[in-house]
Amino acid sequence: MSLSNPEIGKSVAAGGIRTNYIEAGENKAEVLLLIHGSGPGVTAFANWNGVIPAFAEHYHVYAPDMVGFGYTDCPAEISDFTLDFWVDHIVAFMDVLGIPKARFIGNSFGGALSLAIAARHPKRVEKFVLMGAAGLRFEMSDGLREVWGYEPSLSNMRKLMETFAYDPSLVKDVIVESRHEASIRPGSHENFSRLFPEPRQEKLDRLATPEDEVRAITAPALIVHGREDVIVPVEVAYRYSALLQNSELHVFGKCGHWTQIEKRDRFIEIVLGFLTE
Repeated sequence: MSLSNPEIGKSVAAGGIRTNYIEAGENKAEVLLLIHGSGPGVTAFANWNGVIPAFAEHYHVYAPDMVGFGYTDCPAEISDFTLDFWVDHIVAFMDVLGIPKARFIGNSFGGALSLAIAARHPKRVEKFVLMGAAGLRFEMSDGLREVWGYEPSLSNMRKLMETFAYDPSLVKDVIVESRHEASIRPGSHENFSRLFPEPRQEKLDRLATPEDEVRAITAPALIVHGREDVIVPVEVAYRYSALLQNSELHVFGKCGHWTQIEKRDRFIEIVLGFLTE
């Protein structure tokens, strides 16, 4: 990890793409992969730093920046970002690090990717947690439209961060400023704008795994969602609960899209209970 910038960790060439990732934990035998969401200025560190220390006490944690986000390269020749592309990137990341199988926690966009890996590569997934997860077809919310259509400014970032949280008082100046600075880092917004252009409903639909494939998943799943989430509606979590045969569901009241921040201690308790049982 860089001493000057904790968001910069180690790097590895995954599928030919230099991939930045955070690594923590001494338990080499039990691997936990954390897949971040799709907000502007997001990095694996920004998404997960509040919970990595707790998970690293039990697991060897890897949190990569997906292509198009953070400090992972985003080659100019990539013209179409698809579910296939991102799934292949995660599998290549696992292969190059010699990870045959892992537990997953996927946040929002990262939940869609984790679900797709469980469906397409079942031998690579021991258990998985879907946190405020996309990955099923639903009508795009106004909140998600604001996320993917974001234009950089300090005021826009504050408004967006307040959309993520049920309690806007959780949105401190340091969070707003750090995410804003990340979103205007050279090349960051240009890359972000390439990921989910209009028509955005079509891009959202392309992140969905067909429901018959979701029903066929046998890996144990924990679904965690905020009842007041205005980015990915809680109804998506209820549908996951009905489709995933080996699943359990926990819905937090008075909670938005930031479960791991808004309900941190209880989130850690529930997730560790599920992963370690």
